[in-house]
Order: sequence, then structure tokens, then C-alpha cells
Amino acid sequence: MLLEEAYEVVDAANARDIGGLAEELGDLLFLVMFYSCLAEEQGSFTIDDVANRVHDKLVRRHPHVFGETRARNPEEALQSWLSMKEKERGENGKPARESVLDGILLSLPSTLVAQEMGTRAAEAGFDWAKVDDLLDKIKEEVEELRQELATQSASSREDSGSKARVEEEVGDILFAAANMARFLRSDPESCLRRATMKFKRRFQAMERRIQERGRQMKDSTLEELDAVWNEVKAAETHEN
Repeated sequence: MLLEEAYEVVDAANARDIGGLAEELGDLLFLVMFYSCLAEEQGSFTIDDVANRVHDKLVRRHPHVFGETRARNPEEALQSWLSMKEKERGENGKPARESVLDGILLSLPSTLVAQEMGTRAAEAGFDWAKVDDLLDKIKEEVEELRQELATQSASSREDSGSKARVEEEVGDILFAAANMARFLRSDPESCLRRATMKFKRRFQAMERRIQERGRQMKDSTLEELDAVWNEVKAAETHEN
């Protein structure tokens, strides 16, 4: 339920639905209060503890904001924050990370895991120099998928080994695309969500146009569907 409410907050924010955002944040806040009340009944912690902990953590991890330390640029601010996080791990008895990629929450949506891994690697100095390099990487991954498909017959694609190789190549494309979003300072999950909603909007508009002409999609050829799809795209472009 908590995850569902969090995603509803994201949906409202992406839609710039201010009224809806206030409502969804309220639902999320209710769950924070609910879990805190349960914990208080068990003698674990209270809502005041929750607020105090996040306050203390913000102050502790941002000495360049709340302390005497000063950061001359965003890079120094980020390094300060990372250093404080690592210091906290030691103070809490947690072992130092053997890899900069340790500790990433793998239960996150895969696009966000890919983004976080790319961010960690970039912080360690391993990143693309410019956006054109990333575009070339995506092109390279697409070509590798094309080559893999060319080596397979229609029947062999059902083989587990063949499917695994195709899935690996598709995954490489998705990973590169997620890091393209990161490199351009965007959230890949939000980018994909917007693209999905755009597809839904255009597809439903296409359905309506076909029905208005007394036809059904299942009775239309692919060429006819493509033509109506292009009409919908052109109409959107004109409206914007």
C-alpha cells in the first residue's frame, strides 16, 4: 500500500495536478502516521522520533549548509554528503563498502537501479564524456541486438539460450537509455512514464477516430492504423 501511494504521488506530480498532489501527499502522510502509531503502541518509536531523526540526518549530512564547512561547487557539496554517509556507516557498526555499487536497493524499479549504478560509477570517475558518446553507445547496443537476431532463425528464438542472448542485448539498450536520462539530469522512470502515457493518449485517440469512421481496429490493416496514428500525431503537433 505504501508503494502504491508513493507512485500515486509521482503520477500527480508528473501530471502537474496540484490538487491531486495535495490529496496524494495526504494519503502518503496518513500511512506515515499510521505506521508511527503502530510503532508507538509497541513502544518502538513515535512520530516525533521520525521527524527528529530526519531533521538530525539532514543537518548531519549537510555540514556545508548547516555547519562551518563550505562547498565551492556542486561537486564538493556531493563529496561532502557522500563522506558523511560513509562516516555514518562506520559509526553504526556497518562494514565499509567493498564496492561503490554496494548498498543499492535492488527492489527499486529497474530503471532507477540502472540510474543509481550509473550515478555511483560516475562519482567514481567512470562515465561518458559527452552526450554524443552515449548516443553512440545506444546505437552500438542496437546494432548488437540486430546482429544477434540475424544469427537466429525464427524457430531457434524459442530456444532458452537464444532468448537469453536476446534479452541480454535488449537489457543493454535499456541500461544505456536509463543512463542517457541520468546524464541529461532526468529521471528515467519519469521519462518512461511520460512516454507510456503519451502512447496511451495517442492510441486511444486513434481508437476513437477509427470508430468515428464506422470501423473497428481488428478490421483495419496495419497500413490503415499507421495512417490514423500519424493523423493523431500531426493533430497533437498542431495543437501544441
